[in-house]
Amino acid sequence: MSEKKNKKPSLLGRLLPKRFRRDYPVVPVVRLTGAIGMGSALRPGLSLSSCAATLEKAFSTGRADAVAIAINSPGGSPVQSNLIFKRIRALAEEKSLPVYTFCEDVAASGGYWLACAGDKIYADPSSIIGSIGVVSSGFGFDKAIEKLGIERRVYTAGERKVILDPFQPEKPKDVKQLLALQKEMHQSFKSLVMERRGTALNGDEKALFSGEFWTGEKSRELGLIDGTGDLRSVMREIFGDKVQLKLVSADKGRLMRRLGLGQLSAASSILSGGGGVSIVEDALAALETRALWARFGL
Repeated sequence: MSEKKNKKPSLLGRLLPKRFRRDYPVVPVVRLTGAIGMGSALRPGLSLSSCAATLEKAFSTGRADAVAIAINSPGGSPVQSNLIFKRIRALAEEKSLPVYTFCEDVAASGGYWLACAGDKIYADPSSIIGSIGVVSSGFGFDKAIEKLGIERRVYTAGERKVILDPFQPEKPKDVKQLLALQKEMHQSFKSLVMERRGTALNGDEKALFSGEFWTGEKSRELGLIDGTGDLRSVMREIFGDKVQLKLVSADKGRLMRRLGLGQLSAASSILSGGGGVSIVEDALAALETRALWARFGL
């Protein structure tokens, strides 16, 4: 989509009394922050369900000239990344609005997947961009429980039901299947980037899709982004100094839930002794999210 700058008012707009005219561009701003799809009942992650209403609200803003999306994410679930990406593109086409994405501290892996929803991508010169790959990690506890004298009891209907069980020895057949799945997901990620960035990409394909990540400045040279700059400055450059940037946030109910105030029943359950699993899940989710950010020195 072409960029707009200092758009002239329509004939109807010129005929209206000055006090009723809107002679300045409007750009709704959405923030997508956090690990994608990683969370628990008490610590929700970034997912389509958590941001769908905000995106709908932004793209439905009356007489908007574009939508700007600020992204700060180390990645996470490829499924949720793709669902959010597809929703942004569907709304952009439905409303015929250009989308500008702005990478903050990091837009890596699934975070860069989200950034590709923009018709133009910008970042700070020191932002971390890329990590176009797929990773799966975990721990093996089979030797630990054997040493402790713990017996693992699992009953299944289906011989492959416990594939990659961390409490059983790793099997080469299981690893081979996992690597095949990763290769398929990686190809989908690569295809999306090539489709969205096209001829702008300027680097060796093997290096670009190796999972490596770069600064914003280097990413611009590689064609992963279109330029460097902050949201306000870039939007003023494109739409003029009068552009109105309107932050679109979740409704109050969702905000309350994100602050944990909507989880009082869950908290009560924990306090009464029925929430042990939730506490463990929340702790594991926090550790996994922390590890994702730590990969990029954050």
